Amino acid sequence: MKSFRDKRRDGRPHPAKSGTVKPRPAENRSAVKPDARPREQHNVKPENQFEPKSAPRILARREGALPAEQLPVILEVAPNPDYALLDSGAGQKLEQYGPYRIVRPEGQAIWQKALPAKDWERADAIFTGDTDEEGIGRWRFPKTPLGETWPMKHDGIDYLGRFTSFRHVGVFPEQASHWDHMAGLIAAARRPVKVLNLFGYTGLASLVAARAGAEVTHVDASKKAIGWARENQEMAGLGGKPIRWIVDDAVKFAEREERRGSRYDIILFDPPAYGRGPKGEVWQLFEDLPDLTDLCRSILTPKPLAVVLTAYSIRASFFAIHALMRDTFAGMGGKVESGELIIREKSAGRALSTSLFSRWVA
Repeated sequence: MKSFRDKRRDGRPHPAKSGTVKPRPAENRSAVKPDARPREQHNVKPENQFEPKSAPRILARREGALPAEQLPVILEVAPNPDYALLDSGAGQKLEQYGPYRIVRPEGQAIWQKALPAKDWERADAIFTGDTDEEGIGRWRFPKTPLGETWPMKHDGIDYLGRFTSFRHVGVFPEQASHWDHMAGLIAAARRPVKVLNLFGYTGLASLVAARAGAEVTHVDASKKAIGWARENQEMAGLGGKPIRWIVDDAVKFAEREERRGSRYDIILFDPPAYGRGPKGEVWQLFEDLPDLTDLCRSILTPKPLAVVLTAYSIRASFFAIHALMRDTFAGMGGKVESGELIIREKSAGRALSTSLFSRWVA
């Protein structure tokens, strides 16, 4: 269920990402976005509308040696022509997305701004209003009023940036490190690779995987987010790539995949701290994450490549999700790498931490 991406990154709710009820979006977080009515999507597959409630999953500690470990791992996104964190401080961040300068709240920026006020005043869009993690606000455009969307790029992939009421802009640039790593695994495999993207949000990770040659299944509980993702696929010129767009609760989808024997080589999951699925399913990160992690292991192929978990929850330490991932993948060998995703600031070189992550790599 993913309509909960409304709780993510900056303390934010995840704009409906894919999954069990994620801000993802990212951004950290967890609020449900209004259920917009995207135009008809011939390639979008709603999963089963009616089904009995699943019995609670019974977890037992797995036998076998724990995977090797590497921590802390800090994955950094540096300023580049597509995106840059220009400055941050006093609870805000100044970002450059292509031609536009954008100001948004940032709870982790507890230091002072390095750039003078005149640089911040040159912003094209400023998020105003409620600064609570789940608060709805508005965008102010000091110069020319901008539309809801604007053209953007990531590593040659065209997509649409979006001004949403939950401060998100349709992409979480700090995840670029995961996207690059995944693309490298797909290319190095030299065989067909199946990728599952749970809480997929607007689909950048899915597009990167498809461009690299993978067959992708993208799941999000938000019809609106799936509509945006499908638009991004066309915008990127990747309409011919094999991507299944599925509106569903992430956990329920994974449970059905387990029952029907569907398996994946790479799984990405980026759940919110809290959220609700399309039928009111409730997701609580600390209560439900162990089940979903176990499910992800159960739907891997016999020769899997990686499982990547991102968590935008400031209540947790990456040591917590690191221990969970090592326990879950006991007996499978490989290595679990855990740490934080950061964005390196252009003004003073400070590192802005955006989320925790843990990934198992075969």
